[in-house]
Amino acid sequence: MTASTQPLQPVLGARRRWTVLAVCCLSMFLVGLDTTVVNVALPAIGRGLGVGTRSLEWTVDAYTLVLAGLLISSGALADRFGRRRVFQSGLVVFGAASLVCAIAPSVGTLVTARAVQGIGASMLSPVALAIVVNAMPDPRERAQAIGVWASVFGLSMAAGPVTGGALIAGFGWRSVFWVNAPLIVAAVVLSAVFVPESRSQRAQRLDIPGQALLTVAIGVLVGVLIEGPRIGWTSLAALTAYAFAALATVGFVWVESRRREPLMDLRLFRRPVFSSAVLGAVAVFVALNVTLLLNTLYLQHTRGWTPLAAGVATLPMAVGATLCAPLSGRLVGRVGPRLPLVLAGTFIAVGGLCLIGLDQHTHVFLLLPAYLLIGIGFGFANAPITNTAVSGLPPARAGVAGAITSTARQFGAALGIALAGGLVAGAGPAGLPHASRPGWILVAACGLFLFLPAHASRPKEDTIRSTSAGSASRITRRTTPQS
Repeated sequence: MTASTQPLQPVLGARRRWTVLAVCCLSMFLVGLDTTVVNVALPAIGRGLGVGTRSLEWTVDAYTLVLAGLLISSGALADRFGRRRVFQSGLVVFGAASLVCAIAPSVGTLVTARAVQGIGASMLSPVALAIVVNAMPDPRERAQAIGVWASVFGLSMAAGPVTGGALIAGFGWRSVFWVNAPLIVAAVVLSAVFVPESRSQRAQRLDIPGQALLTVAIGVLVGVLIEGPRIGWTSLAALTAYAFAALATVGFVWVESRRREPLMDLRLFRRPVFSSAVLGAVAVFVALNVTLLLNTLYLQHTRGWTPLAAGVATLPMAVGATLCAPLSGRLVGRVGPRLPLVLAGTFIAVGGLCLIGLDQHTHVFLLLPAYLLIGIGFGFANAPITNTAVSGLPPARAGVAGAITSTARQFGAALGIALAGGLVAGAGPAGLPHASRPGWILVAACGLFLFLPAHASRPKEDTIRSTSAGSASRITRRTTPQS
């Protein structure tokens, strides 16, 4: 193994390594939970603050958009200033913003606080993954650890509606934010005791122009998808937004291709395995968030279910994701990412197809198996996608490597919410099932899309090596020997 792939901290004992993983998983549980827990609370928030569907979409997407826009810079900050330091700072920001969300008197305050939550969460997701990667130098153990990490993240995403429904039933919608406080305190204390400080031997410089252009491109694109039904898809405002997003995207590519130390090394996307894994992450989270939002609106508005009942209905999804994510991690460690990706795509596609014929009286015995299938697919998808992307850069750039995949996930989440909301905007309770059918077709299509990264991947695909700044990037493939 070359020096560029050596771990950047002393090798930890087995017990300490898995304790570090547990602490990082706690923070990831928070990030994932707050991505989806609000979904089931949306009708209650709307009634409590007197707002409609479009404002409710911003309540979800303010968090995911900021999170997606800042993840890569947060990873670079962690590589430069210390991963534990940035990790703990993110916990404090996230916790403070959660308290403001809990007492928000208006939707404007709530959306603003959710955006600040996204800032804190951006310091947790890629940094936690970088800490895990550097604590697990053995590729097979690292693949298993990423499977556990993905399991916890998948559990938090899928269990969010269940948790939210129970909290709303007992304590009202504000409790979905109050619950973060004890978890934040525990994570801060445990990280101080168990997580060692680590940083890159050669940290990347901050790329302010690239960061600004990326944030504008993502924000404008998702924003116009949310506001499109109100302003009109061909209105002057919408056309201006399209042009602005396109210019920001072109500007981002131009700036990044000319910087010595870009925010995102675009040359990595020339490698089919890496680029298809990133696109696969987008597809998986589009499918998940379309499912969660359409499910919430359908069960509560069309069927008249309580938030608790609607949350409990997603339990099969949570169970499928939780059980299959660690299995996926073991499969990646043994046979590579192809088989888990094929399984993920198949289950998600079949689950989406089961819901295309949804109507006001669809039997629960069709709904629950469909949710289970989507949850199983989600569980199988995360580990191979994450492991492929993280293996694509040396551990010295682990923060940025994890951030690229996490950015793709959160962009997919924001895009899924915007697309699902746009499909059902203006639909009454009776018309919502029919309006949501294109959404279920989209879920199935996202599942089928995972066959692309499955085809591009190779068994035991392990590393991409990048040279230092200013030299040409070099991509290598090697087969990991069996131990």
